[in-house]
Amino acid sequence: MTYLEVNGLSLGYVEHAAGQGADGAAGEAPPLILLHGGLCTGDMFGPILPALTGNRRVITVDLQAHGRTADVESRPLRFETMADDIAALIKGLGLEQADVMGYSVGGGVAQRTAIQHPRLVRRLVSVSFPCHHEAWFPEVRAGMRSNLDPAVAELMKQSPLYASYARVAPRVEDWPKLVAKNGAMVCGEYDWRPEIGGVTAPTLLAFADADSIRPAHMAEFYGLLGGGRRDAGWEGSGLPPRSPSQLAILPGRTHYDVFTAPALLDAVDAFLRQPPESA
Repeated sequence: MTYLEVNGLSLGYVEHAAGQGADGAAGEAPPLILLHGGLCTGDMFGPILPALTGNRRVITVDLQAHGRTADVESRPLRFETMADDIAALIKGLGLEQADVMGYSVGGGVAQRTAIQHPRLVRRLVSVSFPCHHEAWFPEVRAGMRSNLDPAVAELMKQSPLYASYARVAPRVEDWPKLVAKNGAMVCGEYDWRPEIGGVTAPTLLAFADADSIRPAHMAEFYGLLGGGRRDAGWEGSGLPPRSPSQLAILPGRTHYDVFTAPALLDAVDAFLRQPPESA
């Protein structure tokens, strides 16, 4: 774990060196930054790292208050400020651009990074996170609100999420604060639809077919990025003329296991490998 001082925060991240690509070239693809889900750590990507490193350098990050990155008392958890942290990390690593992939809460941070810092994001992959709060099923929003109850944080100490946190957190006693802050963030009303249409990075949206998010929103989100508006034609001439986006809805998966789906990894790898001229 390496730390970078950004925006008053000691942001923890791990760099994973590129492996040997199938074409024999090592480390030629742009770097990929992975952003974990709420209450998780960058370690959650461990099982899928071998499929993503290939011929690219991968950086896993522990977001504010998560894992090895200690919280800052005066800073609430906000997608916007964590996006600024990721932008500062990209600059701090001396990169002109990076691919950014986020799952769940990390997907929200990835979206905001592409919105707020478009020149730094080459390609965006958002997994299982909507661009407005009403896209979550009502029962899911109710479950998010329950995280604001301190008793829930205590019960969650029996979960794998807490076990992962407790192994690495600099202040394990901050767990209740993390749960409450995360709950307040995901329960907050947000609507990024007016800004999503301005995202310039080619974007892959990925969801499960039994996700926590309404399928109608998946189509709406894709449409905001210029996709799904007309038949492309047998020769593909009707593909959107603007930065291309893709939508993947993965069968037999849920919000909680979609990020390990082999089909997702295949889609992500193919998307990130597309040559610039395909845009």
